[in-house]
Amino acid sequence: MSKTILVFEHAQKSKGFLTYYERALNCPIIYVSEYNLTIFIKVVNLKYSGMVFEIIAYSICLIALVTGSITDIKTREVPDWLNYSLIAAGFALALIKSIAYWDYLFFVYSLLGFLAFFIIAMAMFYSGQWGGGDSKMIMGLGALIGLNFSFGSFLIAFFVNMLLAGALYGLLWSLILVFKHKKKFINEIRKILALRQLIMAKNILLAFLLISIILSFFIKSKIMQMQLVALPVISLVTLYLWASVKSVENACMFKYVKPAQLTEGDWIAKDIIVGGKKICGPKDLGIEKKQIKLLIKLHHQNKVKNVLIKEGIPFVPSFLIAFVITLIFGNLFFNFLLP
Repeated sequence: MSKTILVFEHAQKSKGFLTYYERALNCPIIYVSEYNLTIFIKVVNLKYSGMVFEIIAYSICLIALVTGSITDIKTREVPDWLNYSLIAAGFALALIKSIAYWDYLFFVYSLLGFLAFFIIAMAMFYSGQWGGGDSKMIMGLGALIGLNFSFGSFLIAFFVNMLLAGALYGLLWSLILVFKHKKKFINEIRKILALRQLIMAKNILLAFLLISIILSFFIKSKIMQMQLVALPVISLVTLYLWASVKSVENACMFKYVKPAQLTEGDWIAKDIIVGGKKICGPKDLGIEKKQIKLLIKLHHQNKVKNVLIKEGIPFVPSFLIAFVITLIFGNLFFNFLLP
């Protein structure tokens, strides 16, 4: 390396001679000092060694998401060992990277990613949208990827893509459920649409739409006309979407199972009371192992036959889809949806 540097430094004294070769070989000649070349090599080494850590982190995420997706679809549960391993791997890898570069920020990024997704996971869990397995999985991804608040942050891009992919995935899964339970769904949506409160809301919105259309004729601005009519239309669409979602939930997501078929985290749809004592119910936000053992015992004593549970949508596959999209395309919202 020192010979090469000396040649470049010495060659700077005979630029005319080197310019001839520059034109002949059609390649530019860059004059560098030993100091600048050393800094350049350090930056390149830092960049590529950093890429190694990223490749390891993304590979672990991908393996965990594929494994979790398979188990979530098959059993509607994500193993705790997988989620806790993901969280531990995230903190361990960040700690190793911080020690390797003597920079504590890498561990801080991992901690911030975990905490950010912990808050999101708790909100989704306690609102009944995600199960415990989904929530723990997302925490592990946050710890492994890390959050650094830069414009090109992978975790932020993944979160945005997860919202988009999750919405489309949920819609597709609901359509599949409707197709599988078509008769039940039709009967259920008829019941909901016949509810007095819903009929009243529909009539009010239709009257609002009619008034909006009449008023639009007295407004010159096309944009104002569209906004005036759009509000009741969107409200009507939202009302029917709510009725459809509720019908899918009631017709396709509830089923009776034996206590032995229960798994930790299952959502109990109806209170189970034996001898005046409540064993479990919807407010528990997922059944625990000790409750399952007690229900199995009561089942053997012929005190409990079947348990009504609500099956949620397996959301881990949507995390996998969002992760792959982020790897290939980055942030979909910024790259494609924004003009």
